[in-house]
Amino acid sequence: MLMLPAALCLSIAASARAGAAVPLVIYGDDDYPPYSYVENGRMKGIYTEIVREATQSMPRYAVQLRPVPWKRGVLMLQTGDAFALYPPYSWRSERPYLRYSVPLLMEQLVVLCNQDVLARRRLQQWPVDYAGLHLGVNAGFLLGDAGLMASLRAEKIVLDPAKGTRTNLLKLMRGRIDCYVSDRLSAQWELQRIRREGPPGTPMQAIQETAQLASQQGHLGFTVRRPVAYPYRDDFIEQFNAAIVRMQNNGAIRRIVDHALQP
Repeated sequence: MLMLPAALCLSIAASARAGAAVPLVIYGDDDYPPYSYVENGRMKGIYTEIVREATQSMPRYAVQLRPVPWKRGVLMLQTGDAFALYPPYSWRSERPYLRYSVPLLMEQLVVLCNQDVLARRRLQQWPVDYAGLHLGVNAGFLLGDAGLMASLRAEKIVLDPAKGTRTNLLKLMRGRIDCYVSDRLSAQWELQRIRREGPPGTPMQAIQETAQLASQQGHLGFTVRRPVAYPYRDDFIEQFNAAIVRMQNNGAIRRIVDHALQP
């Protein structure tokens, strides 16, 4: 486990006493467009801009945003090696090592399947009609609570994790998985890019949305581990939540979303 250097702890304490901005790092998913991703070495996306604008209104803190593969970022929260990561859903029983900000944005989860599956299945009831299928998910993504996971196991649905929306969509369109669970907007955004670029390889099947699952809200998630390393956590969360509420009320979040979705 990574330990916070003693010099950094002293620097944080000195900064707090002197009234200087406390330096800290917030991690974001590096492969979840259009919400959080890296382009030309820079963190971009809807959640990235929301977090960036909120923290810029918090002069007590000098925040740096860094990308991380999602699965690694979640592990860093679990061990306390990261202070915060966006945008986890609020699965409190499955991730008891997290505290959550107020919701940042609502996402709609859907199931997408390829034409091979649709030609031999009537996919009307989730998850019963998906029994025995290979279902793609993003690595580190929690599809649901313990009850849903038990239902998937009972139906012998095989979860096939892969890194990022693009990888999963290409696997789906090339017939390497049967279906894929994704946020609708993220899948639509990436599909437009795939079709525009026409990546080489095996012919790609058409895909279709077959089920709409529960909506989920993205948050900024904070580790509860190693409280001595993050003595400012409670104050940061309070200030961050207040900033997000202001942005919701003044339309800033809506403007960020609209700008990100412009062609």
